[in-house]
Amino acid sequence: MNFEQLAIEYGAYIYALIFIWTFFEGETFVIFAGFAAHQGSLDWTAVFLTAWFGSFCGDQTYFWIGRRWGQDILLRFPRWRPGVDAGLEFLRTYNTWFILSFRFIYGVRNFASFAMGLSGLDPLRFAALNFIAAFVWALSFAGFGYLFGQALQSMLGEFAHTFGLIMLGIFALSVGVFIFVRKRHLRRMARAKRLSAAGAPPLAVQSERSGSSV
Repeated sequence: MNFEQLAIEYGAYIYALIFIWTFFEGETFVIFAGFAAHQGSLDWTAVFLTAWFGSFCGDQTYFWIGRRWGQDILLRFPRWRPGVDAGLEFLRTYNTWFILSFRFIYGVRNFASFAMGLSGLDPLRFAALNFIAAFVWALSFAGFGYLFGQALQSMLGEFAHTFGLIMLGIFALSVGVFIFVRKRHLRRMARAKRLSAAGAPPLAVQSERSGSSV
């Protein structure tokens, strides 16, 4: 069974994956989905709409998390402070233009919505501008993937189909690695919590008591 047949039979799951991926980030995946749409495996309009609303919902969520729990989260994760401060500085300097363009700014976009929620920005204003920005973002990357697919197909002919399958494999592998690493991290956190609840001393303390240094 080739990718086109899989897309026809399980297209709803692929669109759900696009939504989830863009909820967290995902411009590379949107480019791939646009390319798949050019191959006829997916519907481009559905790819675009799914990416649009996935990106919009994700940043709305981060905004409200920042607005409600921002300070508490920064106290718990102080290493996030530089990224948040950079987002706030961009917001103070460029205001509306930053809200419309933060998705395209590498190194800041991961903290931008959270920072804007923390800043006290009017929620309705952010929602309206975020809706427009998500539209531009999804159109740009889904469109680029579609056009890139057209150019690639004209240059490489039948190899374009193979290239699409290779990209699918790469992204499937990426998802698998992410899930594996995430599960290991959660298991380690759960184990640390169990040890803490049981009153077990930290590893460094145990080592000091045994006369070794860490």
